[in-house]
Amino acid sequence: MDKSVIERLKKLTTAHLTDACLRVGVEVRCAPYNLQAIDKSMKCAGRVRPARHVGAIDPFLMAMERADEGDVLVVDDGGRTDWAAVGDLMAHETKNAGMSGIVIWGLNRDTEEQIAIGLPIFSLGQCSTGPLQVDLHSPDANEWARVGKWIVTEKDFVVGDFDGVIFLPEDRLEEIVAAGEGVLAKEDEQRADMAKGISIRQQIQFDKFMEVRKNNPGITLREFLVTEVDLPDSSEFVLRKEK
Repeated sequence: MDKSVIERLKKLTTAHLTDACLRVGVEVRCAPYNLQAIDKSMKCAGRVRPARHVGAIDPFLMAMERADEGDVLVVDDGGRTDWAAVGDLMAHETKNAGMSGIVIWGLNRDTEEQIAIGLPIFSLGQCSTGPLQVDLHSPDANEWARVGKWIVTEKDFVVGDFDGVIFLPEDRLEEIVAAGEGVLAKEDEQRADMAKGISIRQQIQFDKFMEVRKNNPGITLREFLVTEVDLPDSSEFVLRKEK
């Protein structure tokens, strides 16, 4: 993957990328809403390096051995909430391995220390208890990980920020990034207009929509924006398809 695409990816939010996926027809794969950053300022973006947790750290260390600079450790702990899968020592080790973050389908601990380390970490919450048992290590523990209902591999990229976590397929990444940049550019225009006192209703000609609807009650706002206002597809108002 071209490093310039990854640098562009880092400038986009998960919200931009969700809208971008809708625009280009890629399935939106957001982690469940409660998988959140341990500190709201944290953000990461990089290739997925999966590790399925078995109660011991060897899958994490093996993922680090395979990782390139900037990759993200994605830990599958089955979504369990009775122990923490990752503590501060693993956060240190992950950062020292050159990785850019950790996403945990499970819990973390040593949270104050982890925040001080500065490595972006996303989890379902915190628990002071570490693993209470060790299960057999699967031979493919570093081939895939499950986060919520999604299966992710090294062929995926992951982005996390204050709004949550999203997974993106490598083979569509450049297309998604370009679409996300279009979303961002259009939103910047809309924000600039709002700063000048031009409301969203004025920008999308909502008064005209209400008049059109009198004669065509079945028309949706999306249809109106595309056919009557000719709003570019990069607009968030067009991107969010009506059911």
